[in-house]
Amino acid sequence: MSDTLMQVLALLERNDVRISDHGYDELAADDIYVNDILNGAQKAVVVEEYPTYQKGPCVLALQKDRNGNPVHVVWGIPRGASRPAVLVTAYRPESKAWTEDFLRRRL
Repeated sequence: MSDTLMQVLALLERNDVRISDHGYDELAADDIYVNDILNGAQKAVVVEEYPTYQKGPCVLALQKDRNGNPVHVVWGIPRGASRPAVLVTAYRPESKAWTEDFLRRRL
């Protein structure tokens, strides 16, 4: 598990989370419930890590919605801060762009 995801999970346990405006827009666009993402974060699997991202370290994680369908979630921590966990975006990955397990991009 990545350091960033471990930090995010610790912050989520304390309800120290913010959802970006873009995150809300993407959740709504893909009919994803916030509670599914927040409640399912403990079972997240790291897909990609971006420790040096300009806005702060973030991680792309694979999670599941309430029906067991895959959802990619980008979690971050603001640069220069230790809190809050930020849900940057979430979307339903397209099968043609990802391997069957949704963990690797297709070339």
